[in-house]
Amino acid sequence: MTLNRRTLLAGASAAAVAPALTTLPAHAALPARSAAAGPHPLLQPLPAGAPDRRLFAPLEQRFAPYLAILAPMVNDIVDVDPATYGFMGGGWWRTPAQPFNARVQEHVFTLSWFYANKRAWNPYYRDPALLGRLDAALQHYLKLQNPDGSWPEYAPGERGKASSGFGLGYLAKTLANLRQARALPARRTELEVALRKGAAWYLDPGNGVVWDDPFQYTNQAVAGVAGSALSLTLLPDRALWQRLQERIRYVARWAQSPAGFFYDPRGMDINYNFEVMLPEMAELRLLTGNPLLVSMTRKFSDWFGYNLLREPDGSGWLTYYAVSDRTATAYYDDVIPDPDRTNLGSLFVPAVPELGAFFTSREDRAATRTAWAADPASVQPLAKQDTSPRIIAHAPYGERFPSRSAKRAAIARIPYLRKDNFTELRRDEVENQDYLYVRRPGLYLGAYFGTRAGSAVKAGTGFLWHPQAGTVIHSQQTATGCWGTVRAGKADADSNLVAEYPSKDLVRYRTTDSTVATELVVGRASVTRRVTATTAATEQIPLVLQPGDEVVFSDGTLVPYNESRTASADGLVIRRGRTTISITWTGIRAASLVTSTRTYLRDQRRRIHVLRIPHDGTLETTVRTEA
Repeated sequence: MTLNRRTLLAGASAAAVAPALTTLPAHAALPARSAAAGPHPLLQPLPAGAPDRRLFAPLEQRFAPYLAILAPMVNDIVDVDPATYGFMGGGWWRTPAQPFNARVQEHVFTLSWFYANKRAWNPYYRDPALLGRLDAALQHYLKLQNPDGSWPEYAPGERGKASSGFGLGYLAKTLANLRQARALPARRTELEVALRKGAAWYLDPGNGVVWDDPFQYTNQAVAGVAGSALSLTLLPDRALWQRLQERIRYVARWAQSPAGFFYDPRGMDINYNFEVMLPEMAELRLLTGNPLLVSMTRKFSDWFGYNLLREPDGSGWLTYYAVSDRTATAYYDDVIPDPDRTNLGSLFVPAVPELGAFFTSREDRAATRTAWAADPASVQPLAKQDTSPRIIAHAPYGERFPSRSAKRAAIARIPYLRKDNFTELRRDEVENQDYLYVRRPGLYLGAYFGTRAGSAVKAGTGFLWHPQAGTVIHSQQTATGCWGTVRAGKADADSNLVAEYPSKDLVRYRTTDSTVATELVVGRASVTRRVTATTAATEQIPLVLQPGDEVVFSDGTLVPYNESRTASADGLVIRRGRTTISITWTGIRAASLVTSTRTYLRDQRRRIHVLRIPHDGTLETTVRTEA
C-alpha cells in the first residue's frame, strides 16, 4: 500500500501507516510483566530455506534481510536482569550499546511491524513470543524518557537531539502498528503519553538542545519535527500542530545555508543532506503539505548539481566529498538496489524534477528487484550495526522515482553539463565559507576557501572533471590524499585559507600564517597552480585512474595501472580514450605516483593514485586537457 497525505490525515488511526488487518486474538492484551516473572519464550528462528524471495512484493523486498535477523535480535532482549529488563542487547543497533542509550531501542518499530503485518513470507505475524519481548523493549524504552520529554543517547539522563528526534518517529510508527494490531492497550496508553510529552519538548522554541544558536544538525531536527508530525496525526493537538508549522518556518529560515546545503553541523555534508535529511523532509512534507519544504528542496537540488560529478560512461557520480563535514561518501552508483536509504527522498521528484538526476530510475529499480526475486541465493542477514530501521520504516510511504527519460533530461540540466563556461561563487558569509565552481570548455573545477567547518574538510582545490574523460583529480579527506601543498607533514588544505578573487579566472589564497601561498589560474582547458612556501614542500595531486589509461612520466617511465612508480621528470601524461591529460611542473624532480586501495563505484574501475612532486618551496604545476 502506498500512502499519501490524504490517507495519513484522514484520522489518527492505524491506517495512517499500514493496511488494516483482521482483529487481534485474545493474547494481545498481555499481563504486566517484569524480570521477576522469568524469561520470555524465545522467538523461533526462520524455517529452513526461508524466506522465499519470490513471495515479496517489490516495495517490500527490503524487509527480507531484517526478517533474517529478527529472531536473534529479539532473543537478545534482556528479560532476566531487573535493572536492564527490556534492553535490546547484542549490539545490533547504535553505539554505545548500553542500557542508557535510547537509540538502541529504535528497533521496537521493527518488532512491531513484523508483529502487526500479515505477509506470506512473515512467520512472526501475531507471534506471542515476539509480542512479549516487544512489550519488554517498550517498557525499557519508555523508562528512559526524561521528565521533560527528551531521551538520552551518550549518557544517562542526557537530553539528546538525535535520540529524541528519531525516537519520536519510531515510537509513533510503533504506536500505529500496535493500534492496527489492537495489541498491548496499556502500553499504548503509555506510548501516547510519552509521544505527547516528547513532541511538546521537541517543538518548544525555547528548547536550546534542539533549536541551538547557531543552528546545527539539521537532519536530526527535521527528523524530530517529522516524528512530531506523525505523533500529532495519531494524537491530534491543534496548538502543537501550529507550533510544528512555525518550526518548519524556522528550519527554512535558519537551517539552510545561502549556498544551498543544510547545516550538518555548520558545514555541508553530502551523505547527511541527501541520505538522511532529504528523506525525513519528504516524510514531513507528506504529513503536513507545507510548501516551504518544496522550496528548500529545490534550492538544495540546485546546490547538489554543482557537487556531484557525472561519469561520462553513465556508471554514476563522484561527489565533492572533500568538503563534507562529517562523512566520506565519495560516490553514488547510477543504479542502486535496495536497501537504499535515499528512497523516500524521491517523493520530491514530481515537484522538483531536477532532483530526479540523482535517483535510480524506476525502470532500473524494477530490473534490480526482478533480479533479486530470481536470485536462488539465500537472503543474507544484516551485519550488526548496519541495521538502520529507517530503511523499512519509510517503505509504507512508497516512492516516486523518475523514468529513465525524465532522469536523462534532469541530468542534461545539471549546470556544468548544460553550460561550458561559467564561474559560480557560492558564499556563506555567516560561516565564512566560499564554494567556487569554474566551468570552461575543457574542464570543470571545484574549490573551497574560508573557515573549515570541521577537521574532515579539506580546503583549496578539490576536483577537476573533463567532459569526455570524467573525473581526473579528486581530493580526499586525508592529509596524504588531498589536492594541495604538504609542508612539514601538514597540508595547506588542513588550514583555513584566505582567498581573494581578482578576476573570474584568477584566485589567490594563502594559509592564515602565510606559510603557503597559491595563485590559481584557470584557462579554457588548463589549471595552473603557482605555489610559494616558506620551506621545502611537496605538491600533491590525487588522480583518478582507470585500467585502460596509459600513464607515462616525461622521462619515459611507464606506470602500469594499480602500481606505483618514481621518476626524475618534469611531467606526466595520461591518455584516456581520445582525451590527453598532461601535468607539467617546473624543473626535473624526483616525482612519484603512488597507488592506493581507494576505488570508486560498484565496478571499482576508478582508483586513486597520488602524484607527489617535492620542491624547495616554489613550484608551478599546470594540468592541461586535450580531446
